[in-house]
Amino acid sequence: MPKKGDSGDTTVDLLDYLFGPGDRDEHTDPHIVAAWDPALPCPARTPARITLSGLALLLDAPVDALRGPRPAEHVWHVSVRNAPTDRTLNDAEWATVAAEMVTAAGIAPHGDEHGCRWVAVRHAPDHIHLVAILARRDGRGPRIRGDILRMHTAARTFETAWGLEPMSPLDTTARRAPATGEKEKASRRGLSEPARETLQRTVRQAAALATDDTDFLNRLRDAGLRVREHHDENGAVDGYAVALPGDRADHGSRPVWFSGRTLAYDLSLPRIRERYEPALTPADITRAHTRIREAAALLARAGRTQGAGDVAALGDLLTVAAAVSPAAVRDKVRAAATRFEQASRAPGARTLDGTARTRFKAATRALEHAPRTARGGGAPAVLNLLLALVEAIEAATAWHRAQHHRAQTTAAAQAAVLLREAADLTTTPARTTTPRTSPRTVRVTPAPERGPVPLPPVTGVPPRSPTGPHPGPGRSR
Repeated sequence: MPKKGDSGDTTVDLLDYLFGPGDRDEHTDPHIVAAWDPALPCPARTPARITLSGLALLLDAPVDALRGPRPAEHVWHVSVRNAPTDRTLNDAEWATVAAEMVTAAGIAPHGDEHGCRWVAVRHAPDHIHLVAILARRDGRGPRIRGDILRMHTAARTFETAWGLEPMSPLDTTARRAPATGEKEKASRRGLSEPARETLQRTVRQAAALATDDTDFLNRLRDAGLRVREHHDENGAVDGYAVALPGDRADHGSRPVWFSGRTLAYDLSLPRIRERYEPALTPADITRAHTRIREAAALLARAGRTQGAGDVAALGDLLTVAAAVSPAAVRDKVRAAATRFEQASRAPGARTLDGTARTRFKAATRALEHAPRTARGGGAPAVLNLLLALVEAIEAATAWHRAQHHRAQTTAAAQAAVLLREAADLTTTPARTTTPRTSPRTVRVTPAPERGPVPLPPVTGVPPRSPTGPHPGPGRSR
């Protein structure tokens, strides 16, 4: 999986980092695995032949030879990493990957003797760093627009040829992960997670429950976030940004603001507005079981367009379930909600209409009032929801599989595993009915243009009584 690094104007500084011990001595055996010149010596393994500063001078030579102005940031940096579950590639295999990646990026196409100078450095078993100078030897600049997109396409080829774990296709639905600097800042401040992740979770929970713009922004403020509204020329709100109190930049002179779109693909104000539902009358929390199972049945029969809205609403439901779950299982449910995030975003679907959406949203609204009902036995009812949620997520997994959404299928399946683990942690009896003796098969409507997709039976779904689920005996948290 290629990932763009920070560009810069000092080649030797980047090389010092890549060949150095790392921030926490995590760099082991740094060395060159490939370069623009196959005979280039490695400064780590043959220091008598070349030093890091000498390597930097060689790389920078085409830039220094330019007659016109130099690029403001002439150092191009990309890391290429394989999945933790993949086998460890050897240096020769990484060299092949490096050559194909710089070709795909437009840095040094095969057979182009005037391409940019580059090196591939390996200082860990699972990834390499590509460093290139954005100046060709004929004095022109390389054409690298869309470089990461083309490198992702090249990565798919290696995954297929070498049997590596398929990574998420570029459908823009993957969540935005904190940058290295954000993680280091959180560590320095003694925080358990970077500000971006705290903001993502808080904004997502507010969006799941909000009924309009005012309600959404008020929920953000009530959660303790700093909120900055953006207004159009007519004074109407057309965007927002949030900041975590105490998270400041420029030596503490200003807050670090994140727009919704910066936090996640589906947290921009226009996408959040698609999820608003009118205020619903809070019902007894035990009714949420029935609503979720009814919604799961509808999702199993949903078509390609309708299902997109259903899985989005299910994602909102999981977000709120994580917030109101008892402490004993909260971490597991929160992890499941995080894993399901990508499954809640169907590639290319802009509408969030869905037949199961209303029932999922009604269950979400009931969950909002779960803490108020805890004294009357609400906590066991919240725990019982885990079993209903597993059924819904299995329906979502089958729907994504039928639509050939590979990344979303994986995310949903992992979320279901985490919810089952959460259910195992509970000691409250969730069912009093006789267990089902035969496995239940979830059937979905396949993507029309792809033809039918055979689905394996989905087993392990909790049993259902003829009159609906019954909550376990009451117990307060």
